Order: sequence, then structure tokens, then C-alpha cells
Amino acid sequence: MPKRPTYDQLLARDRLKATRKRPGEAEHKLQCQCFQWFNWTHRDLQGLLYAVPNGGHRNYVTAAKMKAEGVVSGVSDLNLDVARHGYHGLRIELKTETGRQSPSQRAWQKKVEAQGYRYVLVRGYREFCETVDAYLDECCLNE
Repeated sequence: MPKRPTYDQLLARDRLKATRKRPGEAEHKLQCQCFQWFNWTHRDLQGLLYAVPNGGHRNYVTAAKMKAEGVVSGVSDLNLDVARHGYHGLRIELKTETGRQSPSQRAWQKKVEAQGYRYVLVRGYREFCETVDAYLDECCLNE
């Protein structure tokens, strides 16, 4: 018969749960910061950078409705529909320092790159700003 946890063990477990962040919370905050910076810095392009609500946990009915509406697994977090440097637009996947692309995200990356879009995996606010500014720069594009 399994041993029951002590009161102290349960209390320690509950404290750990209370301090642990949900996996998507850090990426959510990062995406909000990046989106606000873009709209402030590139006011003339507002509306051309937009998010695709693909992630998150949903109940079965909502997920089925979204799939029927055209939600595709693996689509990048942010899309910038501005043509530059021979690309049709920029597709941005935001990750924390420890985040990794899923197999569906890697597959989607290959598809959009084959169609003439630039796809970047960005880790952090500063990298986002530098990547977007370099992409929008008419003179050069840092590869």
C-alpha cells in the first residue's frame, strides 16, 4: 500500500505549484511587449503585424470550431505582411530562451519559406526589435 504524504510534503507541493508559471505565460508577455513596441515604433505599418490565435488550451468544441474555420497547427505567432528584400513578408515565431519549435512549427516553416516568406525564430524582446528593424531596413538584411 502506498505511503500517504505528510502535511509538510503537501504544503511544499502546493507552494511549488503556486510559484510555477504556466508554460505559455512567458511567451504571452513577450509577444505583448513585442507587439506594443512595433506599433509604437512603426506607426505607419500598424495593422500589418498581427497575431494568429493558434495556441492555448481550448475545450474540444471550441478547438473543433476553430479547426473548421481554418486554424492550422504550427503557424507562426506573428505575421508581418510587408514585402522586403525579395520576401513576401516576415513570419515570426517567438520563444523563450528555453522554448523549442514543435514538429508542426518546423513543418510550417519549410512551407512558408518555400513560398517566399522569411521565417525567423526569435528569442527575446531585443532580438525581436533588431530582427524587425533589419527586415524593414531598405538597405540590408542581416541573415
